[in-house]
Parts: sequence; C-alpha cells; structure tokens
Amino acid sequence: MVERGVSVKSLQFSWFNIVTSLILLLVVVVTLYPFLHMLAVSLSSNANVIQNNISFWPKGFNLSMYKLVLGDPQIWMAYRNTLLYTVLGTFISMVVTSTGAYALSRKDMALRNTFTVLIVITMFFSGGMIPTFLVVRSLGLVDTIWGMVLPGAVSTWNLILMRTFFSGIPKELEESGRMDGLNDIGIFIRIIVPLSKASFATIALFYAVGMWNNFIFPLLYLRSPDLFPLQVLLRNLVLAGSASSGDVTSIGGDNLVVEESLKYATIMVSTLPILVIYPFVQKYFVKGAMIGAVKG
Repeated sequence: MVERGVSVKSLQFSWFNIVTSLILLLVVVVTLYPFLHMLAVSLSSNANVIQNNISFWPKGFNLSMYKLVLGDPQIWMAYRNTLLYTVLGTFISMVVTSTGAYALSRKDMALRNTFTVLIVITMFFSGGMIPTFLVVRSLGLVDTIWGMVLPGAVSTWNLILMRTFFSGIPKELEESGRMDGLNDIGIFIRIIVPLSKASFATIALFYAVGMWNNFIFPLLYLRSPDLFPLQVLLRNLVLAGSASSGDVTSIGGDNLVVEESLKYATIMVSTLPILVIYPFVQKYFVKGAMIGAVKG
C-alpha cells in the first residue's frame, strides 16, 4: 500500500512537471518566434521575402540589408544618442532612486510616512501628458538632452522596491559604521551600496531597458533630428514603409530594397544590444528579483 501511494504521488508530480514544461515551452515559442522570423526575413534574399515563404529560417542568405542599415550615418547618430540617453539616464535615475529609497528606509527620518504616502499616490494619479509637457517646457528642457533623462528620472515602483530592500539590511551594520565615525553619506556609500549590488543591478536593468525603448519622450520633447534616438528613427522608418504604395524600393539604380527586410534588419540592429547586456547582469537579476520578498 505504501509503495502504491508513493508511485501515485510520483506519477501526479510527474504529470505536473510535464504540463508545466509544456506551458513554459509554449511561452518560449510564442516569445522567440517573432524575433526568429524577423531575423530570418532580414537575412533572406529579396525574391524569397517578396514571395512570403519564410518562417523562422532564412532562405537565400545575404547580409545586404545589414550593410545598408549599418552604412547609414543616421543609424550611427541615433545609436550614439540612444547610448548617451541610456547611460546618463540610468546613472541619474539610480542616484536619485537609491538615495531617496535609503532616506525612506530610515525609521528615524522626519515625516517618513507622509513622504511615503505622497510618493505612493503618484503611482495612481498623475498630472497627465499636457501638464507634464508644460512643466518641461517652462524649465527650458525641450529639445535638450536633459529633457530625455530628467522627466522620468524616478520610478515610484523602483523606489519602493529599493526602500524595501534597504529596510531588510541589519541596523547593527549602520550602528557599527557610526561607531567608526561614518555619517549618513558614508554609511550609504561604504556599507549600504556594497551590500545591495543585486538590487542595484536589477533596478538599473529596468531603467536601462525603459530608456533604450523609450520613444514617447523624444516625440514630445525633441525637435532636432540630430537628437533623435534609435527608436524614433525606427518608428519613422516603419511608418514611412507603411504609408508607401509598394513593397520594393529602388536605391542607386539597380539596387532593390525590400521594405519589410529593411524594417526587420533595423529592428534587429536596435534590439540586439540591450539583449546582449542581460546575460552579464543575470546573476544579479536572479537575486534582485526577490526584492521585497517575505523573509523568515
């Protein structure tokens, strides 16, 4: 009887694993197929793309679209702008978010609960797009780099996550730092930051991905094409291709460019860099993903 009970239990557990694995496999396929399809189209010959017989494997392999995309000086200018906005914006966001979260994690801070409630309210209510634009314009940030990195410098959700993480650090460490003569800034830099690498890497990844994919801010606050990031250039390319009458464009006489291949090649060029970064921060991301979890 015991052996039968054990076998039934193991059978149920095996079925649970099988169903879970199938669901996760389906999620992986649904997630990866668009990328594989765009990659296959961008690497295929024009004839196969026009015939629309490509699924997830390139046919008539060629790199002409990538040569065309990477040979465009506007792409490299947009890349430079995107990298600048991402690096500068992430740095500013991390400085403001981490210092604010540390201040809110201190129980001896005056009006701590009041500030926390005011910050949480912004998660549910905001001034809206037009009032925000009027504020940014009144500060003289329109058509400047700062208009890209300052309006969205702080995410309320990320601030609360970091505050929760800092609250879990033993207070005895701060007390030992004060005994060694450290002030609040010294404790934050020398004790809190080294112990919070996982949370810093996780929140920085959130900010970097958001800044890299952002095209709302440049559409609202930028006027000069020299300041446009890569996402705006990609958006303009996709809209221009959607508004055109044909699927094939002639460039330089005999050179034919299939607009679908050109779009997908540009999308892959703009997407791959941020995907490459993920494996390097994955070990921190796994730890930081449990920020705010209940601790026993």
